[in-house]
Amino acid sequence: MSDQYTMEQEEIFSKVMRAGRRTYFFDVRSTKAGDFYLTITESKKFTNDDGSYHYKKHKIYLYKEDFNEFKDTLEEMINYVIDEKGEEVISERHQKDYKKETDEAPVAAQVASEKIDTDTSNFTDIEFDDI
Repeated sequence: MSDQYTMEQEEIFSKVMRAGRRTYFFDVRSTKAGDFYLTITESKKFTNDDGSYHYKKHKIYLYKEDFNEFKDTLEEMINYVIDEKGEEVISERHQKDYKKETDEAPVAAQVASEKIDTDTSNFTDIEFDDI
């Protein structure tokens, strides 16, 4: 692996959001040209029959030229869900293995109820963690 590739993968700023069995990693990274992009990684924990566990990960790469449209679409979709179904999470009651984790529930409720800031003047100052 070259030094240039290593520098490209360097995390500039990172943030982690835990949500039950899922963890979301938001990371700002640098391109070879020195610009920034965002990666969002979902990591989900699975338990094997023998009690050991493994993680499945999915990653999204988001580049600056797509930030505004992505943010607008995400805000529209979040608002639609809240407007149509409210903020109560009803699917949890139907999961066979669901166990409410009291310290994480307020975080999920807070995230669902927050409106996304549409002011993009400081958008490039926001940095997120990656794996």
